[in-house]
Amino acid sequence: MTISFYAASVPVFKQALLALKDILAKAEAHATAKNIDADALLKARLFPDMLMLTRQVQIAADFAKGVPARLAGVDVPPYDDNEASFADLQARLDKTLAFIEALTPAQFDGAAEREIVLRPGTPKEKRFSGQSYLLHYGLQHFFFHVTTTYDILRHNGVEIGKADYIGTVAA
Repeated sequence: MTISFYAASVPVFKQALLALKDILAKAEAHATAKNIDADALLKARLFPDMLMLTRQVQIAADFAKGVPARLAGVDVPPYDDNEASFADLQARLDKTLAFIEALTPAQFDGAAEREIVLRPGTPKEKRFSGQSYLLHYGLQHFFFHVTTTYDILRHNGVEIGKADYIGTVAA
């Protein structure tokens, strides 16, 4: 049995984005309950040379919209990267979920062989087959940023665990 590129991408991103929304909600509630300025969490990072939480969420959303869009052969919607609050991050995730939920399985026909070109015409140009892009680039980058978001929050005392990270398995 084969798995479609739609099934290997959209539901996977959706499950992780919904879990990320829940984790961010718990982080905001934690900040409120502990009388912590939300910016302390939003600007937190694991190490000085790493990106802060807000940027981790932005990049996770970028991969969650970009990977399925490219596999489906549609334009990646641009975002402004101007989120400054938990509400802003939730809105970005909602916008990303709405975009990927609007994609149809038929749009992914031929995705395995579709050429994906990142940063075209630059010294950093990368070319992938759709299969290589999804399995060896897109998913790894997406989950790195989701995991780093989780780690930043857990490191800062937000009471979240593995079940929060996994979220609800989509049917």
